[in-house]
Amino acid sequence: MVIEHLNVIDILLLEDEPADAYLVKMALKENKILANLHHVVDGCEGLDFLQKVGKYANVPRPDLIFLDLNMPRMNGSEFLTVIKSNPMFSDIPVIVLTTSDVESDVVRSYKLGAASYITKPIDMPQFMAAIHQLSSYWFTLVRLPKGHKI
Repeated sequence: MVIEHLNVIDILLLEDEPADAYLVKMALKENKILANLHHVVDGCEGLDFLQKVGKYANVPRPDLIFLDLNMPRMNGSEFLTVIKSNPMFSDIPVIVLTTSDVESDVVRSYKLGAASYITKPIDMPQFMAAIHQLSSYWFTLVRLPKGHKI
């Protein structure tokens, strides 16, 4: 199934591992997702992006956030707590995309407001398949309120 979009979506990726960020970028491209992928390396930069601070003054509001849990400075759980408690950002869907398959991380992420929790597959074909399934769900099946581009 090839997924094609009429609208370009803005995705904010919080990921401290360059190789994983590259895999997300390649998986979106391979799945023909028309997306502007904005990459930051931790929760502090993610907040700066959302609040349009400094070098992020002219960035768009993301339609979707991909969030790693294990990052320096401000980790994914701390970031999720902050944005889901802020009415300006609480409606942005957050997909936790992390290596952790620890049950307490899954439970905590959903309690903090994550829309989905995906454990990153180890190998490339499985990773690509996971992004394909994620794309199928978020970009073809989900219905969001008016004003959301997804």
